[in-house]
Amino acid sequence: MSYLPVTVPGPRIDEVNVDFWEHCNNRTLCFQQCLDCTRLIHPPLSVCPSCQSVNRGWKKAPERAKVFSFVWAHTAAHPSVADVLPYNVVLVEFPELPGVRLISNVVNASEQSLAIGDELELIWETGENDQLLPRFRKK
Repeated sequence: MSYLPVTVPGPRIDEVNVDFWEHCNNRTLCFQQCLDCTRLIHPPLSVCPSCQSVNRGWKKAPERAKVFSFVWAHTAAHPSVADVLPYNVVLVEFPELPGVRLISNVVNASEQSLAIGDELELIWETGENDQLLPRFRKK
């Protein structure tokens, strides 16, 4: 069973982020990287915000991460989540990849147990249109 209902609208996939979501469907979390200045970029962009380069590649993220910040939603942001309140929204950081963060959820946390700095491991859940979504669980 998924942390959030499969009826939650999935990502809007376009020509800039399609590779990110294809990596996810292969169960690999990768972040866009400028091939000229090596800056990690997320969400994906068509041009590097540091050096304006259009030369982009992908860097695989480690499967371990940490909670940078979080909030518990007590009001449904969409009708499809009304029955699963409260749910967490977590900003995840990767100590091995400075400067890149990902918005996700921690599937095995309670309001009392989730804390900044918690160690997490990557898991995958199926969302709308069978898109695989990166989620996390506390170690």
